[in-house]
Amino acid sequence: MKQNFIFRQTILARSVLAVCGASAAVLGVQPALAQSAPALQRVEITGSNVPRADKETPSPVQVITSEELKNSGYTTVSEVLQNLTANGSGNLTQGFSRAFSAGASGVSLRGLTLGATLVLIDGHRMASYPLSDDGQRSFVDVSSIPFSTVERIEVLKDGASAIYGSDAMAGVINVILKRSIEGTIFSADVGATQNGGGATRNFSIARGFGNADSTSRGYISLEARHGDAIKLTQRSGDWTKFDWRDEGGLDLRPGARNAITTNPRTGTPRLQIPGSSTASAANFAFYPGCDYASMRASLCTYTNTWAQLQPETDNLNLLGRFETKLSGDWDLRLTASRFESKTKTTTSQAAIPSGSFAGVTAIGPGLTPAILGAIPVFRVPATYPGNTLGVAANISAFLPDRETRTDDVTTVATRLVAEVNGTMSGWDLNAALGYTNVETKQAFNGYINFANLASALNNTTTPFLLTGGNSAAMMAFVSPTVNTKGSNTLSFLDLRASREIMPLAGGPLALGVGFGYSYRDLNNPNAAETQAGTMNMPSAYAVGTETNTSVYAELVAPVTKQLELDAAVRFDRFASYGNSVTPKLAFKFSPTKAVTVRGTAALGFRAPYTAESGDAGSLFGFTALRDPVLCSVSNANGSANTTAAANVPAFCSFNPTYLQASTKTLEPEKSTSYTLGLILEPVKDWSTTIDYYKVQIDGQILPEYLLPTFNPLTRAVRGTPQNVTFGDGSTGLSPVGPIQYIRTPFVNGQSTSTSGIEIDTKYKFNLQEASSLTVGFQFSRMFDYSQTVGGVTANLAGTHGPSIVGGNTGNPQNRAQFTLAYAKGPLTVSSTTNYVGEYDVTDPSIAVFTCIDGINANNTQFANGATPPDKYCKVGAFSTTNVTVKYQFSKGLTLRGSILNIFGTEPPVDLNTYGGTGTNGTSGNTGSPYNPSLHQAGAIGRALTVGLDYKF
Repeated sequence: MKQNFIFRQTILARSVLAVCGASAAVLGVQPALAQSAPALQRVEITGSNVPRADKETPSPVQVITSEELKNSGYTTVSEVLQNLTANGSGNLTQGFSRAFSAGASGVSLRGLTLGATLVLIDGHRMASYPLSDDGQRSFVDVSSIPFSTVERIEVLKDGASAIYGSDAMAGVINVILKRSIEGTIFSADVGATQNGGGATRNFSIARGFGNADSTSRGYISLEARHGDAIKLTQRSGDWTKFDWRDEGGLDLRPGARNAITTNPRTGTPRLQIPGSSTASAANFAFYPGCDYASMRASLCTYTNTWAQLQPETDNLNLLGRFETKLSGDWDLRLTASRFESKTKTTTSQAAIPSGSFAGVTAIGPGLTPAILGAIPVFRVPATYPGNTLGVAANISAFLPDRETRTDDVTTVATRLVAEVNGTMSGWDLNAALGYTNVETKQAFNGYINFANLASALNNTTTPFLLTGGNSAAMMAFVSPTVNTKGSNTLSFLDLRASREIMPLAGGPLALGVGFGYSYRDLNNPNAAETQAGTMNMPSAYAVGTETNTSVYAELVAPVTKQLELDAAVRFDRFASYGNSVTPKLAFKFSPTKAVTVRGTAALGFRAPYTAESGDAGSLFGFTALRDPVLCSVSNANGSANTTAAANVPAFCSFNPTYLQASTKTLEPEKSTSYTLGLILEPVKDWSTTIDYYKVQIDGQILPEYLLPTFNPLTRAVRGTPQNVTFGDGSTGLSPVGPIQYIRTPFVNGQSTSTSGIEIDTKYKFNLQEASSLTVGFQFSRMFDYSQTVGGVTANLAGTHGPSIVGGNTGNPQNRAQFTLAYAKGPLTVSSTTNYVGEYDVTDPSIAVFTCIDGINANNTQFANGATPPDKYCKVGAFSTTNVTVKYQFSKGLTLRGSILNIFGTEPPVDLNTYGGTGTNGTSGNTGSPYNPSLHQAGAIGRALTVGLDYKF
């Protein structure tokens, strides 16, 4: 297989014409066919097993060239892909600090989540990120892909399971790396933001050897990138504020007192007599920095200095490619790479428990969940320093000497691929053998070992100090650094062949066939401390293996010079569930050179991931419950009678832990997709494509608790009877064990249907004095986005849904991109404007139908019952413009400069999203009200980058 493409060329053409201008040479032609038809250059296109003479296929494919990557003003592949107009709900950015998959970035074509978009490198699969999105969805981390060695990116906006198998229901992103480099290329960039933070430094160097005529050729490339963090305190505007009293809402500043948090934690610790009233200052002992009157008057607020809008990042990428001619027309191609990325993410503050502590749910591979480490009384003794209350006292404090919880993530992606290409008996053959491994290490700081903390607080000699100043040894005892390591390995073998079968009126009938085998090994355990129940850490884990064997075939039939018919079919066998068969039919009809009509119809599937069907699980919080056994006596109005002798008040309303559990018997998700398009090329240098799409996915995998029929009590797991306090004040052994957790397994329980239209037009104006202006416009309009669960259908287009699937990222109906590129001699000036349409704060997928319910669904700015201003019912449209200037001073030297978000556009306020940073848990569950998945460029603000390229 050619290194930059997915499939081997046919016998008509041994070299490939790269889309958007790379050169190719037509070499061998069969004599019989040469007499009947002239030789045609064949182009390898993402989404087909068979090369073709026309770059326009029946399936819509967007091509982003290396030149367009640089003209975008961005310096990472992730930034470019996040601005695809086809990227929608469920995408993931590194600015989403509360995501399960910390440190990674992914794309969600058609808004069908990360799991429905397949990402390839040079046409081959890459091992997925070990940390699954939402503890469920597998995806390739696009933030780790090197920028300087990308030749182009091909985005297939069509279902492609018949070609690639699982995960390609919404489309495919194929990142194609450079095949060769001549000489030495050096590039460097530095950047800074206008408002502080986010400074970047990029460096790359590549050394090539040989050329297209050499027996052997290749290159080695090194790329390094660093990006500084951006703190929330470095930005201002309504989208950063926490005090909403001027608009009738709550004061949510850290340490503020409001209608829902009457006794807030402040930056200064304090003590309180257990069970005493908060209405009397005599029940409190404050440490210096705050007092009772100041706390009650919200005068003990403090600045959240740790919250990040963007984490600190580092990338170091090493890539080597080599190819050599073997005997005859056979050749060998080798690729080896090591991509390393690091992120330093701050998440939240760590609160010290007060009073009784229920313990930690111990969970991990091969373990039965159990609540361990309960502490009946979590208090400081009467003799504790600063305790003037005379009795053991409850605590209100954050963990001192640790500003916040942090998660330092280091990911190393290793990739080795060997390919052999040649011809035999009229067939063009390709064999590829590959190994990829992604290893992610996490270092967690700021989490508490609760047993050790309780012991240290009661140490009469050297107690743990709530006011700070503890020794390093004490902090390591109470809040040790926790290290975890996960890995995901993919080994694959691909055998592919293609040939021309017979001549037709429009050209040769071509056949492509193949065989594939892959083995995956995911080993992502959670922290040993979580498994032991000593610390409350991120709990998601997944361990398991999967094998996939496939055979596939495709026919391309140019029936006439105007009509081409395509048919493909693929058979996959997975060890976990069995077989899938996915066919695809397509056509392309060109009545004139200026007009082409095209269309596709395909079935697709997604095999259950290891996180869904392997040894996997995760914990989360959900709705409060009433235990029907331990709180069975009701008042006349049906409410729980907390004074009844048979009731245990603690279980009349409590928040149990929910266990998101794997299911061995899951079926694959199945899709049906259609496209119908028009290609217009009325004059030279002007092309336009208009494509309608519709995708229906059935049997989508989701946690059972999202089903309307879910009854948590039927999934309750109880422990052993415990000593409890009953409603009449008496104590004794409970008749049954309390509910330890609610098990909610994955089920095939949801359907999603979406449709829309995409327009892509580009025209090059040839101006006077050897100059030109290229104008491009891309527009994506979503007509509908319907989800059906339990027989109930909700249309989510233009709303904040589906917040329960793929993260709370918003679902705008319209996205657009407008590009201009002016060139005259050595000068190029280009601009890119990215537009995201408005959407409202409702989410019918969770029965949130009104503005106020949407605003209060995930946040608390107006949880006091106030009516928010109408302007917050919709999240406004958002656009940013980037401008890039390049000047080639000589054959080898080019200088570049870019201004990102040149107009300094700020992100719109989004009062529904939970993606914003700044949550501290003291004044309501609320972060900064902006959406990092769609509006991150506005949070970063205006930024300047300057750089140079030097070739020698």
